[in-house]
Amino acid sequence: METNFFNKISQMDINSKLMLTIAKATPTTLVVSIFIENDSCGDKAKNLIVPFNITATADELDEHFFQHIKKPLQKTDGLLSNMENFLKQLEIVEANSAMEKQKADKEKKENDAKKRKYDEAWLKAETLEKEGKYKEAWTALPKVSDHPENEKAIRAKQEVYQRQFASNLFTVEPEQKAGTEVSTLEEAEHMNNEEE
Repeated sequence: METNFFNKISQMDINSKLMLTIAKATPTTLVVSIFIENDSCGDKAKNLIVPFNITATADELDEHFFQHIKKPLQKTDGLLSNMENFLKQLEIVEANSAMEKQKADKEKKENDAKKRKYDEAWLKAETLEKEGKYKEAWTALPKVSDHPENEKAIRAKQEVYQRQFASNLFTVEPEQKAGTEVSTLEEAEHMNNEEE
C-alpha cells in the first residue's frame, strides 16, 4: 500500500503544529480531529481556537480529506501567525510609546526648570528694582540667550533699568571738603583752583 498523505501535508504550507486524532465514531465512520497549534504565538486568544472535526467514512476521507481541511487549516495558521505578528508589533509600539513618553516627560521637566529659572531671575530683578538697585536688577534679569522666547520682555525691562542707572552715571558728587557744600560745577572748579 502506497500513500502520499505526508507529502500532501507538507505541501499545505502551514507553519504551525498539526495534531491529528482519529477515532471510530460508528462501525462505518471515523472522526478526525485536527488541532492546530503555534507555540510562538503568545496571544492567549489562540486557546479559543477549537479543533477542526470531520466525520466521514474511510473511503470519503481517502478521497476528500485534503480538499476539506486545506482552507480551514491555512486560515487558522494564518490567523495564529497574524496574532503573533500583531503581538510583536504591539510590543514595538508600546516600547516606542514608552520612549516617546519618557522623551516628552524629559522635555517637560527641562521646560519647567527653564521656566522656574526665568521666573526666579525675574523676581530677583524686580526685588532689586524696588530697592533702587537698577544695575544689579539689570544684571539679575534672565539672559536673552537662555530665553529667546521672552526676548521682547527682557529687552524692554533692560531698557527701563538702563534709563534709571544711566541717569545716575553722571551725577557722581565730587569729593568735598569736610563741612563744605558744592552746589554747582563752577563752584567746584573755583574750590579746586583755590586749593592749588
